[in-house]
Amino acid sequence: MGAESGHNVQKGEMCAVSRVHIEKLVSDWTQEIVQDTDLELVDVEYVKEASGWVLRVYIDKPTGVDLEDCRTVSEALDIRLDEADPIPGPYCLEVSSPGLERPLKKPADFERFAGRKVQIRTYGAIHGRKRFEAVLNGLKGDSVVLEWEGETIEIPLELIAKANLALEL
Repeated sequence: MGAESGHNVQKGEMCAVSRVHIEKLVSDWTQEIVQDTDLELVDVEYVKEASGWVLRVYIDKPTGVDLEDCRTVSEALDIRLDEADPIPGPYCLEVSSPGLERPLKKPADFERFAGRKVQIRTYGAIHGRKRFEAVLNGLKGDSVVLEWEGETIEIPLELIAKANLALEL
C-alpha cells in the first residue's frame, strides 16, 4: 500500500517519525483518497493534546462536507494507517470540516476566497504589526492582496504564518 502513494512504508518500520513526516504522509494519502471526488484536503495536523495524540484531517467541498464525507475519508484513511502503521503509540483520528474560520493554506485559497474577510498573522512586522483583519482581494504574484484600513496592501506569501477566513456575522 505504501508504494502506491510514493512512500515505501512497511508495517512497524517507522518507530520514531517526525510530526512533519506523519502530516506529509497522511496528506499524500488523503489527496489520493479524495482525488476523484468533489472533496479537497484542507489541512492535516498531528498534535499532542491533554487527552493524547490527535491526527486531525480537514476536508471540504463547495457545498460543505457532511457526516458521510467524513466517514468515507476516515474509513479509507484508517485502512492505510492500519496497513502501514507509521505512527508509534496510540492516537485518535479525526476527520472533519475546517469550519467557518477555514484556514487558507494554498495560493489557490487566496484567489478562491477573494472578497471575504480574513485574519492573517505574519512572522514579522509589516506596516508596524503582525496581525491583520482585512478583506481579501486575491493574489498578485507571490503576495496576498488585502484591503486594510482603507488602503490596499500586499503581504508576501512566505511571510504569512497563519491565515484563515474570519467569522462574519
